[in-house]
Amino acid sequence: MVTGDWDIRILGNKNNKGVKFPLTNPQSLIMLNQENLRSTLLQLDGCGYKAYKDIKGSYQFSDFKLIIEHIQGDPFAAPSKFIVIIPQAIARFPDNLYQSSSREFALRDYLTRQFDPVAQEMSSYRGTGKSGLIAIARIGQEVLERTSAFINKNEIEVRFLVGLPARGRTILGRQAAQMLCDEIPEIVNRTLKYNSLNASEIQRHVETNEDADWIRKQLKEKGLVAFIANGSILPRRSGVDSRPLLENRVNFQSPETLEVEFNCPNQGVIKGLGIPTGITLIVGGGYHGKSTLLQALELGVYNHIFGDGREFVITNPAAVKIRAEDGRSVAGVDISPFINRLPQGRSTTQFSTENASGSTSQATNIIEALEVGAELLLVDEDTAATNFMIRDRRMQQLIAKDKEPITPFIDKVRQLYRDYDVSTILVMGGSGDYFDVADTVIAMENFQPHDVTEKAKLIARENTSDRMSEGGEKFGKITPRIPLAETIDPSRGRRAVKLKIRDIDEVAFGTEEIDLAAVEQIIDPAQLRAIASAIVYAKEMYLDNKRTIFEIIKRVMADIQAKGLDILTEFPQGDLASFRQFELASALNRLRTLKVNEDRES
Repeated sequence: MVTGDWDIRILGNKNNKGVKFPLTNPQSLIMLNQENLRSTLLQLDGCGYKAYKDIKGSYQFSDFKLIIEHIQGDPFAAPSKFIVIIPQAIARFPDNLYQSSSREFALRDYLTRQFDPVAQEMSSYRGTGKSGLIAIARIGQEVLERTSAFINKNEIEVRFLVGLPARGRTILGRQAAQMLCDEIPEIVNRTLKYNSLNASEIQRHVETNEDADWIRKQLKEKGLVAFIANGSILPRRSGVDSRPLLENRVNFQSPETLEVEFNCPNQGVIKGLGIPTGITLIVGGGYHGKSTLLQALELGVYNHIFGDGREFVITNPAAVKIRAEDGRSVAGVDISPFINRLPQGRSTTQFSTENASGSTSQATNIIEALEVGAELLLVDEDTAATNFMIRDRRMQQLIAKDKEPITPFIDKVRQLYRDYDVSTILVMGGSGDYFDVADTVIAMENFQPHDVTEKAKLIARENTSDRMSEGGEKFGKITPRIPLAETIDPSRGRRAVKLKIRDIDEVAFGTEEIDLAAVEQIIDPAQLRAIASAIVYAKEMYLDNKRTIFEIIKRVMADIQAKGLDILTEFPQGDLASFRQFELASALNRLRTLKVNEDRES
């Protein structure tokens, strides 16, 4: 009898390593088909749950291949991992739908969205635990590159989960046969064949994504950091429902003075509000849409599906939302541009703490974002530390500067733009002192923007604040840090790597918890799962106690760009989504064990 590994190539693996399944008799299993699988499952009916291991392998159905890549240990464990590969000769998706990376990501996103509701329809309670589940990655309003679906000119690959049915720990073989041999083929037929889908809807989905990417690439050429198309719908249904609020909808309309246009490849001319580089204030009364606009802009680093209302809210891809974050840890950050002369002479050029204050955390968040290449900061006064944002004239008179370690942001924001070409958009409803440093002022009234720049400048000239600038001549240095590899440990007990994702707020990384609740541009647990895996990958490949955080993250992102997210995991997973360098850095920086080389020049 022949034994060994059967090497199966998986489309998602751009590095072409393939995936190896340990099989008892690989030569015979290559010939297995749908009816062989059905027969095996019927024979397993009534056996102990571990006997499901016998079905691991590859099966040729009439028009696709089913790969059973991983079998769950019991009905309560994480569901089993399945892969479907369907030839393009059968799927028949036109080449033009995936001829560019932008269209390809959109089509992969579309296929996942089609698979999901049909899988939910087929899922039913079939015993204990997760028995009867058929599931694929759940997707929100944003279009991200994911590992749930892949497509090229030869084939389509889709990865999903199945809860193999059992009563207690006894296999329900008949129910399993129905799921795997009847229901999965129906899902494939209804969701992965071009002729079964809405052709015009697919075309619109990929074209919307392509146009959004095209606009984003044109922003710098037009001297802009963001664009909001006329007709956009910015309000959401609720804090837990990110779909557009259609009741009493207000369509966004740019003032003429700020209106720009883009001639997109697919939809032609799109007009809207262009936010120029520099310092922009968003002002207005409470509940008139200031924070809503900023929230749309912070998610404008991602593309959105057609009909979302924000599909053409486009932001510089290097935009980072900044806020205060009481209690976060800080590892050797040079926050001296903002904070100096601490009591007892404590240095702030390599500042570390286990429990940062609001102002210290906000200073840290800015420096860490700049450290990895941020080009636009987004700040809302509602989530900012007041003493970090402003020190008015009266407070300056009461507390002399030599007694106040904090240099407020108002005195650094102009220097940041001048010295490092980093723009800022601020929601500011409580301090007119910022009129003095603003280039553009947008007032929101009933969710509509008005250009009040000239009026704000006139008010500033006629009503001088008399506050003294405390920022000095220059912004200050942005000092790179070198992380110490031994302080980043994903192991737990006997397991070399132990990762667990809790919603989109927290990662269990080895024995540590990484709290990411304040990192508002992480939008999907699949991103968090990929980020956690990327930290492990970075440790294995690039942490050498010589490279800086930025150098390490650049290399990781370049590897993902070249080879895909699959390089982050040992075996193919369908539950990873793309992320930016800023969110990867945010997770690494919030690892409480992180330490950096303190021998660098200060």
